[in-house]
Amino acid sequence: MIKFLFLIPVSLCLVWYGYLSHKGYSLSQGKQGFMYIIVLSSVVLIFFTFAALYF
Repeated sequence: MIKFLFLIPVSLCLVWYGYLSHKGYSLSQGKQGFMYIIVLSSVVLIFFTFAALYF
């Protein structure tokens, strides 16, 4: 399961990109959204990695 956790930020970034392109925004305007996705996904990834290793 851990090896598939990288799909979370990839899929969320694709959804965010689709939203931006649908609403007519540029990638530079949605840059902060990508940063939020990467940071939150990293926190989730770290949590589940430690949970899988220690429990």
